[in-house]
Amino acid sequence: MDTVGTASIHFSAVAGRSSLADIARLAGVSLATASRAMSNSYGVAPATRARVLRIAEELDYVVSPEASRLARGAVGRVALVVPHVDRWFFGAVIGGLEAELSDAGLDVLLYHVGDADDRRDFFHRLPARRKVDAVVVVAFEVADAERERLERMGVLVVAAGGQDEVYPGVRIDDREAGRRAVDHLLFLGHRRIGMISAVDPDQPVAARPHGRDQAYHDALRDAGLPIDDELVVTIEWSGVAAADAMAALLSLRSPPTAVYCHSDELALGAIRTIRRAGLRVPEDLSVIGVDDHPLAELTDLTTVAQPARDQGVRAAHLLLARLRGQGSPQHVVLPTRLVIRRSTAPPREV
Repeated sequence: MDTVGTASIHFSAVAGRSSLADIARLAGVSLATASRAMSNSYGVAPATRARVLRIAEELDYVVSPEASRLARGAVGRVALVVPHVDRWFFGAVIGGLEAELSDAGLDVLLYHVGDADDRRDFFHRLPARRKVDAVVVVAFEVADAERERLERMGVLVVAAGGQDEVYPGVRIDDREAGRRAVDHLLFLGHRRIGMISAVDPDQPVAARPHGRDQAYHDALRDAGLPIDDELVVTIEWSGVAAADAMAALLSLRSPPTAVYCHSDELALGAIRTIRRAGLRVPEDLSVIGVDDHPLAELTDLTTVAQPARDQGVRAAHLLLARLRGQGSPQHVVLPTRLVIRRSTAPPREV
């Protein structure tokens, strides 16, 4: 009996003919019970609901958005999908989103997809559990397979932060932000500039060229300077890793006179190593970051500021306009600005 049921499930999934009636039959429940289980309504035993959802997932069943709207209208919920909840930038974007969406009367569901396994599980289960009117992907690029799963939901998808231009969204230009940072160092007279570049190993598209990397190469090329691979250290996104990267740069026969870091947290890690080596910032070595993290002002760090919370606020506005059927821009790129503090200065030899 189990073998026959499994075969039926796989056939339906491949053939793409699965219906709520198929789910009800395989689960051994009525059509009404299956419907209540799928919509998380009252009156369904937990074990029955779990069985119905499991079969729906195996069938790759997707609730029809049109049928769902006709049956119950908008559900008044928005899912925020975020790879990190313990980093300042992500928290700031989420804070902006949550405040605006809550003020509009929408419930916010937060889904933390911290690693590859989390992401795979989340995107596998999502289409069968269409309980939201929209999904906001917060500061990560969606892989092709994940995009397919989102499309099956038939709901609005918006991007907040990051560089994913497939969906309507709000972001900064990372390349422009990095260029502001490196150009500042060049303006001060630095010609031997290091870069601490960071990647997120849990991001499936992390291998793509990053705008902050490209900015470094563009700026040096435009200044007529060679690219010295020794001056570039790529690490996983961590202040401690940045401290180690700075140690590697200081160990070079000819260390840099300035270092451009992909974020303020990395810059602060680099400064720790510089000071432990008995050197002074900026007298001996200049350091610049990107973000304008709250600690940047407290530590007098020169940085390129990005409006983190405002990216969440503006993404919420874009989402609400689209849910209401109002016109809104496809992409919003917010400006960055150079904030000069006390961690950068001309090199000593100038």
